[in-house]
Amino acid sequence: MAKRTFSTLETFLIFILVLMTAVTVALLSLLFITSGTTENHKDSSFPSTQSSPATQSSTASQGSTITSGSTTTQAPPVISTPEPPLFQNFSGYHIGVGRADCTGQVADINLMGYGKTGQNARGILTRLYSRAFIMAEPDGSNRVVFVSIDIGMVSQRLRLEVLNRLQSKYGSLYRRDNIILSGTHTHSGPAGFFQYTMFVIASEGFSNRTFEYMVTGIVKSIETAHKNMKPGKIFINKGIVEGAQINRSPSSYLQNPESERARYSSNTDKEMVVLKMEDLNGAELGLLSWFAIHPVSMNNSNHLVNSDNMGYASYLFEQEKNKGYLPGQSSMCIAMGPGEDMLNSTQIIGRIIYQRAKELYASASQEVTGPLAAAHQWVNMTDVTVQLNSTHTAKTCKPALGYSFAAGTIDGFGNFNFTQGTTVGDPFWDSLRDQILGKPSAEIKECHKPKPILLHTGELTKPHPWHPDIVDVQIITIGSLAITAIPGELTTMSGRRLREAVQTEFATNGMQNMTIVISGLCNVYTHYITTFEEYQAQRYEAASTIYGPHTLSAYIQLFRGLVKAIATDTVANLSRGPEPPFFKQLIAPLIPNVVDRAPTGKTFGDVLQPAKPTYRVGEVVEVTFVGANPKNSAENRTHQTFLTVEKYEAASATWQIVHNDASWETRFYWHKGLLGHSNATIQWYIPDTAQPGIYRIRYFGHNQKKDFLKPVVILPFESTSSTFEVV
Repeated sequence: MAKRTFSTLETFLIFILVLMTAVTVALLSLLFITSGTTENHKDSSFPSTQSSPATQSSTASQGSTITSGSTTTQAPPVISTPEPPLFQNFSGYHIGVGRADCTGQVADINLMGYGKTGQNARGILTRLYSRAFIMAEPDGSNRVVFVSIDIGMVSQRLRLEVLNRLQSKYGSLYRRDNIILSGTHTHSGPAGFFQYTMFVIASEGFSNRTFEYMVTGIVKSIETAHKNMKPGKIFINKGIVEGAQINRSPSSYLQNPESERARYSSNTDKEMVVLKMEDLNGAELGLLSWFAIHPVSMNNSNHLVNSDNMGYASYLFEQEKNKGYLPGQSSMCIAMGPGEDMLNSTQIIGRIIYQRAKELYASASQEVTGPLAAAHQWVNMTDVTVQLNSTHTAKTCKPALGYSFAAGTIDGFGNFNFTQGTTVGDPFWDSLRDQILGKPSAEIKECHKPKPILLHTGELTKPHPWHPDIVDVQIITIGSLAITAIPGELTTMSGRRLREAVQTEFATNGMQNMTIVISGLCNVYTHYITTFEEYQAQRYEAASTIYGPHTLSAYIQLFRGLVKAIATDTVANLSRGPEPPFFKQLIAPLIPNVVDRAPTGKTFGDVLQPAKPTYRVGEVVEVTFVGANPKNSAENRTHQTFLTVEKYEAASATWQIVHNDASWETRFYWHKGLLGHSNATIQWYIPDTAQPGIYRIRYFGHNQKKDFLKPVVILPFESTSSTFEVV
């Protein structure tokens, strides 16, 4: 091998990396109180036998009130909340929908998805919501919950805490087997809600403030759906969506057998599946849709919290179906799973998805009927024996990330000299890893071949394990519809193979013509899942397939087992599997809390840059205020929004809110200064629908105050701009 030389720039960057690593290790040592306190998360409410368990779901949304007031980490004693009486003499399902805010911090926290240092939140473009759908059989005996959450992915800690709080309130009504939590995969939501060290480092610490906000929002959406249950019907429709997606690794796709590729017309899966929900009078309740897309239009230069293109599709549909309501305050729920800039691209792709979902929703006429069922197991994914054929077996591996993981991909490139498709390690990086983290074992290197291991995360346990060993596998069925809850991201061909295997297994066991939906990013996050052939190319997705080359085969085998249990009514005989841990002490956020300060002679909310007297449609109103750190508002939720745009109504002599910070027409930017000083800028992009008249912009915030020898307090404040006219 030729001797490796580095440029002056590379040498400098390497020095900085080593220095940062040393600082990080020192911080980890200082910030950790303990390194091994764990607690198995008990699920005592799960019954030992199940006659016909329930579960059905998809990505969905619905109106609900936004939560206010913080909650504690400790769940209250178990108090079984009585169910509302259910009318039983009808054909269909009891359906409940609920939505709640789960935004969390919008400043001083890393955005989750790209893992880019410095991509911290600095404001908000749209709020993030948890949208819950509950479906129950007419007698109420079997039910399922599907929750679509505007976050990058669901963490294991998040799911365990939600299950704990639901069990405390409802007893055994909502359990690990009949609840699916699914992330929409926006890369513009706050991080900090994980417990495994790899994700905690990527989040730059664990934020209990954001974790509590998310848990509270998810639970609130389920509580609202529970209260709103009413008799209704579900209709299904399918259709093709064009122009909304690309295959990010087409060369990897070509590694799959030509005979297999010849069965499909595209290297992407273009089918959308839509569920339409109505009450017995035909009143609309909500829509659930599944569409295979990596829903990321906002790139890694973005600093505004938002729900990206799938969130924009949901926003458009909800606004159409709930005219006269502000975003987040409406009654109907929608969840769905290239332009001149990332905002324009978000709107273009989001509108394509919205338009097709709208068409399929309007024409949905095939009613979904039949019993509900569910199957769930916890599985140690590091030790699954896979039966490849009648004579050969293989095993999954302890988690590890390859070199190409550090290269990133087209919607978020990595740093340094890493490139995709790397199948040979680099002596320099190997040596640096060995000195800091220790050497990977011969066993893990052999198991992951041809992946050259960059990080042997399955062998790193300090301060806590770096990746999960125990994952959830889960299927729910509603009549002829089956939803597979996948704890990661599938490539196109991986999804096709899993879907076909599940459908075949159902048919083999007497359940013909099942529609199979792949719902990704559910319950716990484990990166990617490629085919065995794609794994050999070791591009980004393969390097991020953490359980080795036979990961997909293992999942197919596990899901076939769940299918057989449902089809043969033997779910009660399934093993629960090993319970996942719930770690107690996690890395504190690396960004410190700083007391807010206003400039001399100013107070929080004072206008620094006023609005102009007059604007026209299509122009942008911009007002700058003396600000305070927005993360204070995630802790003290006195206000439900950071901003409002209000129009004066002369007839009633009142100000009417026309937009808030959940509207795509507004932007809230936070500009961080030194020593606790900051400014807040609010923009309103005046839409074509804006009516002429007198307007104003209001700013709502919270400042952190610390007097001598007194504890820190968080105080609300608000401010109003001068009035301006839209002509």
